[in-house]
Amino acid sequence: MKVLFIGGTGMISTSVSRLAVAEGIELYLLNRGNNKQDVPEATHLAADIENPDAIKHALGDLNFDVVVDWLAFEPQDIEHAINLFKNRTKQFIFISSASCYQKPVNHYKINESTPLANPYWDYSQNKIACENRLMQAYRDEGFPATIVRPSLTYSKNFPIAIGGWGCYTLADRILNDKPIIVHGDGTSLWVVTHADDFAKGFVPLMGNPQAIGEAFHITSDEVLTWDQIYQTIAEALGKKANIIHIPSDFIVNIKPEYEGTLLGDKSWSVVFDNSKIKRIVPEFNAVIPFHKGIQLTLAWFNEDKNRRFVNATVNASMDGIISAYKNT
Repeated sequence: MKVLFIGGTGMISTSVSRLAVAEGIELYLLNRGNNKQDVPEATHLAADIENPDAIKHALGDLNFDVVVDWLAFEPQDIEHAINLFKNRTKQFIFISSASCYQKPVNHYKINESTPLANPYWDYSQNKIACENRLMQAYRDEGFPATIVRPSLTYSKNFPIAIGGWGCYTLADRILNDKPIIVHGDGTSLWVVTHADDFAKGFVPLMGNPQAIGEAFHITSDEVLTWDQIYQTIAEALGKKANIIHIPSDFIVNIKPEYEGTLLGDKSWSVVFDNSKIKRIVPEFNAVIPFHKGIQLTLAWFNEDKNRRFVNATVNASMDGIISAYKNT
């Protein structure tokens, strides 16, 4: 099977790329070519994904069994993809987001039929618009679309709501006994999924005719509270978390940039029904519990001290929120 990933070297997609190569898939990665060392077995095509002419030039006359777009975020990205790949592929997989599901949720357990509606987050609204355009193309033109909605997926990062994404700031605060923020009272439910587990559900969807015209989320069945997530990270560091609970509304009032990620996502209890992906991929089962997965994350950080970047801006933001809350 010949597969093209647009992107393919990101945090989630690297795990999928590696598994695809291990499964014997002929994999092409189309991106700027900055991370070739992550998946050296793939064929790398260099192009600026924001330049349709550059992409056409890089692809030449290549056709694919499957194209996976990891980098489409807005409807115009999907429009370009439909025009470019309608005669080049038998399946087009769009990476959407589980944050598209209804907020606030009407039921704590989410399946693929849960309505898509998120009034808080432009990111989610754009992903919904992308999904709608793809499904229109599937219905009207037979464009072979599949939609996949990851939730909070991790490997080389801490799957957290506040504390910095892709940096070591939260761990540094914990190690130095500094307070960390957990939104709300810490008891709302959440699901985090290791990227290697996600890959096990994703790769079998590629080339699967039962996936055409369908949407799937792929998550762990392990359910944790936010307190448990942060406490597990602290325990993996050999420390006790110094947690300060702060209402999400208060955080957003102090730092409006959190409106999408909190009110549009992580402030709600979220549990996923994975029955659909398991019907199409019967062998799928997420096997990496968080207490083991976070050990893998910390091992990656510890391999190279340069990875343990502490973001001063994130630190200042957390300190500012905590100070404002204590002064209320």
